[in-house]
Amino acid sequence: MLPKEIAVALNKQINAEFASAYLYLSMSAYLNEISLVGFANWMRAQYEEEVFHAMKMYDYVLERGGTIKLDAVAAPQQSWKDIIEVFEAVLHHEQEITHSINRLVSLAIAEQDHATVNFLQWFVDEQVEEEASVSELLAQLKLVGGQGSGLFMLDREAAQRKFIQPQV
Repeated sequence: MLPKEIAVALNKQINAEFASAYLYLSMSAYLNEISLVGFANWMRAQYEEEVFHAMKMYDYVLERGGTIKLDAVAAPQQSWKDIIEVFEAVLHHEQEITHSINRLVSLAIAEQDHATVNFLQWFVDEQVEEEASVSELLAQLKLVGGQGSGLFMLDREAAQRKFIQPQV
């Protein structure tokens, strides 16, 4: 049985994951509007990944006998100054999610819920990867000044990203 405090915290994180998905879908729409369709695709894949994260937690809560309580998801930001501001927002958002996952791990350790500690390790590893990939892309965008042929080359590269559901 899932401890009540852990169930409440996981439900909060499920909502945060859906809010992340909603944010990335909004970013995808914005990037489509400014004709950066490769980056729009990148954000669409990010959206799918966040939905996967939410559902992975959702299934875990149910598997452990917990109750799902979904809250409203607030409307995300819908426009940004430029592509660099978009990816700065992504990095900041992923850092917040990392902090949230770390708080969940700390709670699971405090509650001596070893199954949840083990379950959350996948998310800890995932956040390391998320922050690293976004940091690298942001650095590349800054190198090209977020414009010109360098931007279009990065946009083409971003168009290749596909979400592949992990086998976990």
